[in-house]
Amino acid sequence: MLHWPARAAEGLPRRPSPSSPARLLVGSYVALMATGTLLLSLPAAVREPPRLSLVDALFTATSALCVTGLTVVDTGSRLSLFGQLVVLSLIQVGGLGIMTASTTAGVLLGRRITLRGRLMVAEELHQDYLSGLVRLTRMVAAVTLAIELAGALILWLAWSGLLGWGRAGYFALFHAVSAFNNAGFDLWGDSLVRFVARPEVVLTVAALLVLGGLGFSVLAELLSWRPGHRFTLHSRMALLMAGTLVAVAWAVVLALEWDNPATLGKLPVPVRLLAGLFTAVTPRTAGFTVIPIGELRTATLLWLMILMFIGVSPGSTGGGVKTTTAAVVALTARAAIRGDEELVVFGRRLPRGIEQRAITLVVLALVWIFVVVLALTAIEPMDALKLAFEAVSAFGTVGLSTGITPQLSAPSRLLLVATMLVGKVGPMTLVTALAGRAARAVSVRYPEERLGLG
Repeated sequence: MLHWPARAAEGLPRRPSPSSPARLLVGSYVALMATGTLLLSLPAAVREPPRLSLVDALFTATSALCVTGLTVVDTGSRLSLFGQLVVLSLIQVGGLGIMTASTTAGVLLGRRITLRGRLMVAEELHQDYLSGLVRLTRMVAAVTLAIELAGALILWLAWSGLLGWGRAGYFALFHAVSAFNNAGFDLWGDSLVRFVARPEVVLTVAALLVLGGLGFSVLAELLSWRPGHRFTLHSRMALLMAGTLVAVAWAVVLALEWDNPATLGKLPVPVRLLAGLFTAVTPRTAGFTVIPIGELRTATLLWLMILMFIGVSPGSTGGGVKTTTAAVVALTARAAIRGDEELVVFGRRLPRGIEQRAITLVVLALVWIFVVVLALTAIEPMDALKLAFEAVSAFGTVGLSTGITPQLSAPSRLLLVATMLVGKVGPMTLVTALAGRAARAVSVRYPEERLGLG
């Protein structure tokens, strides 16, 4: 995350302006959430009266903008075409990122991108440098459009016999956009459960989820790869973590659910393997499912919560604390156990302070989730594990649910709205925006004294 320069060399506290990148970014999301709420609360947004309440409209708009996928109303049957297009637009803007989408529009219109605009795009895409941001923004828009259209084409061919060419085209485009942006909104009413035995549907959506979760900078490197090209440390770590998490998650899901008659146990062996793979991919902040999540065993739900908490790569369409953050925490633990003074991976030394930022991010996320779960259990007379699953799903902007979302009261829905926003912009960004300053320069060094640990 970029920071404003220090006020003076004497070490005075930094004081960013009220329009710092973090504040502007959070403010932009809140403003668009409000706009989406107003649009979805209109009578034209629903198929038939009554129209959505403000709380339901706010929940739906936030879930779409934060590419979560949790729903309190059925998108396909309750919302009109206008309402669905509002949701689809919010998903696309939220997946690209508000500032990335607006910068792309400005570039296409030939407008000059200001320094403040570049700072906000860098904040949103988790970039440490301002150079090449406009070029990266163009690439983000082009890659997003190409991947979504390719996915939509395959889904269109798969669904044309079921829905007809015209309706299948709309359904295909909606689900391709929702999948690549890791949103999880669907028009079928049961996610993709009815297509569990259709590999062309399951694998296409899974591929869109994975590509959207890698991060735009990683996709840019993959697209520009040439023989002899050396990937950056970030791309190598993102690809390694993505592959490892999917492989391990697939094995664990199969082991836990193989003989569960309510999920994988009732399916033929090839379909079990396919459904297990999809169930391993979707907790990476996607929200689509091919088996009923509410029927999963307790151990499987706990495993999916870990995956949802980790999430996907920085600068991607998804949420969570991010795979690279989890990798840095693991490397920090390894270094502490081995007595290493530096974090080293792939023959590269990580900069000092990165472990502090990673651990802080994880702690802030865990504290937020704990407080939300505590509040939900105090408000709702429901199973604590299901409420915790809902909270982690909201924070990770995943959208998986055991089916309790529509049953939640208005206060609980508002708690999840705040959790989805925190998960989308990131706890560190939100704290920076609320605190009003990024850091303080050290002007006084105090005497050192040891503190016992463990």
